[in-house]
This record gives sequence, C-alpha cells and structure tokens, in this order.
Amino acid sequence: MPPHGEPPPAGPGGAGGDPNPERPAVWPLWTVPAAVALGLVLALLSTSVVDALASAGGGSFSHPGTVATIIGDVVFDLSFVGAALWLSLTQAKVRLQDFGFRRVRPSTGVAAVVVAAISYYGITAIYSALFHLHGKDKLPSELDVTHSTAALIAVAIFVCAVAPICEEFFFRGFMFGALRNIPLRIGSVDGGPWLAAVITGILFGAVHTSSASAQYLIPLGFLGFVLCLVRWRTGSLYPCMALHSANNALALGVNQLGWSAPAIIGLVLASWLVIAALMGPLAQPAPRPA
Repeated sequence: MPPHGEPPPAGPGGAGGDPNPERPAVWPLWTVPAAVALGLVLALLSTSVVDALASAGGGSFSHPGTVATIIGDVVFDLSFVGAALWLSLTQAKVRLQDFGFRRVRPSTGVAAVVVAAISYYGITAIYSALFHLHGKDKLPSELDVTHSTAALIAVAIFVCAVAPICEEFFFRGFMFGALRNIPLRIGSVDGGPWLAAVITGILFGAVHTSSASAQYLIPLGFLGFVLCLVRWRTGSLYPCMALHSANNALALGVNQLGWSAPAIIGLVLASWLVIAALMGPLAQPAPRPA
C-alpha cells in the first residue's frame, strides 16, 4: 500500500486501472506441503467412510459399487480443495481473484487455450510416437460406463466438470499461486513462476497414478505445466478449466467410448456449460490494461 497521502501508481490497480489487480498469493509457501498432507489425510478418511457406508449397504471395500466410487472420487477431490481453502483463509485475507477467479477477455482466453492445446498435443504426439503409448484411464472402466447410462452421465460430469474445477483450483489456483513466490532470478528473468510450473506439473502428474497408466504420467505432468503457464499469462483459472475439461472429454470420448466427433464436441460444450454455471458467479472483474 502507498504511504498515506501518496497517490496510487498508474496502470492496473492504480489510477485508471483495475481496483483489484492480480497480486502474488498472500498465503505462505509452507501452506502448500501442509495442504497436500492435510488433503491426503482428509481424503483417506472421507473415502473410507464412503466405502464403509457402501459396505454396510451391501457392497464391499474392494468393489464398493458405481455410486460409492463416484462419491468417493468427488469427496477425495473436495478434501484437497477444503484443505487449501482452510489453510489459505486462516493465514491471510484472501480474495477470489487471488485464486484466479477472474473474468478474462474472450480473445485472450481463446488464444491462450489454443496455443496451450497445440503445444500440449503436439509434444504429446511426438512423445507417443517415440514410446508407442497405449492404454486407457482406469476410472471409466472401473465404473462400467459402457453398460449403464446413469453411470456414464455421472462419470462424464465428474471427469469433465467436477475434476477440472477441483484440480484447477488446488493446483493452479492455490499451489501455483503460492509457489510462484519462490525467490529465483536468472539474470533479469523472474524464474519463480517457471519453477512453480515445473513443481506443480510434476505433482499434478503424480496424483493421477491411480487413474492413468504409468506411461501417461509424463504427458499429464506436462499438461499440468502448460496449464500453469495459462494461469500465469491470463491471470485467470477459467481458461485452465476449459482446456482441462476439453482434454478430459476427449480422453473419455475417444479412448473409452469411441464416440464420433460431433458427440465429443457436444460433451465438451456441455461440460463448459456446467463449469460456467457452477464457477461463473465467482468471476471477478478482469484487469484493465495500463
């Protein structure tokens, strides 16, 4: 804050700029490992409760059933969201903008998503060709989406909307937001955001160990890295959620269901509408140019 009586600087956040400019995360770095640990504890406890209830209802711990599995996956993701929220809110005065809930100009958001998608799928195609990747996500097959319409709808909502919302909040909103404050300068370049993107990408890939084949963890880590750059350059989580959702819809529609292009496009658009309905009301004003 400027000293009393001193006018604020011009540009975003100053005279003629956005009154709520993007700022570095105000929660300390130690909250990141703390949130990972707390989130894991909460996730294990909550999913154990879900499995126990499913077992009491006639299921089993090894095969809890479709409904219990979906609920367990949702509470697993929400456990990390809750841990991040609790730690950040108890350590600092946090605004929604600090997590990336900012409106973004359509041209900026679309350009960021297109460039990120071309980069990710281009590098992944090269990687796939070199290492002859094959395999599918484990989650949809475990839920038997090809034999139940209700399971298919539930999995689609979770995979293409709920998971992108929760994971983008935790990884790009909370984790990357804090880690980018790591003091690292390489000449005149601030290396903090780049290091933060690498660390976040590695952890993002690692958490998908249970839902993706091991050969896909490196591409998933790279996706996590790319999504961090999108968050950094746009100042918003919404383009990240859009790309994450589209990627999941493609994976589900192509790899698991063998859907046609129009059906997959419909799934992508429907997923974006769900995300917009759930997260749109949280959007804060976008920064105005200096």
